[in-house]
Amino acid sequence: MRASDESVTLRPVQRGDIALLDHWRNDRDHEGEYGDFLAMHRRRTVNAERWEVDGLLSEQEGQLLICLDGEPVGAVQWHAVQYGPNRGSIALNLGIAITPSARNRGIGSRAQRLLADYLFEQTLTQRIEASTDVSNVAEQRSLERAGFSREGVLRGAQFRLGEWHDMVFYSRLRTDG
Repeated sequence: MRASDESVTLRPVQRGDIALLDHWRNDRDHEGEYGDFLAMHRRRTVNAERWEVDGLLSEQEGQLLICLDGEPVGAVQWHAVQYGPNRGSIALNLGIAITPSARNRGIGSRAQRLLADYLFEQTLTQRIEASTDVSNVAEQRSLERAGFSREGVLRGAQFRLGEWHDMVFYSRLRTDG
């Protein structure tokens, strides 16, 4: 699988990429203020263990590298969210992290659009969703450029850095086109 939008591509994680993903996960600048959930010394990475099981790709959860002109600049992830007891009630929630040098260049919106397109092609899900902190205006714009619709605010939904944060919720449906 390789999805592309001009110079932005998504590709599967290879064994040699695990160290980079682990480095990014423990780099405060890469995680940014909205991705910093744990004190640095408490972070635990499981990429190598999961890669051995499924290559970090399954219908329920996965991770792809974002590349700019072939060089990794971030990653997109997804995980299943259940809204009812049947398989048809599963949505996929996505997340993104990009290196500081690649931010504010439209890479995130292209990567999120590519990921949503890929997930609609490869899964039966009807709904792909994402959320971001109410103060993360750049990510809100990115999701809207990627074709996601703003649905509302989830009050006090995320505990990060010792306090509760409101989140803005977005979705893109298979029927949105």
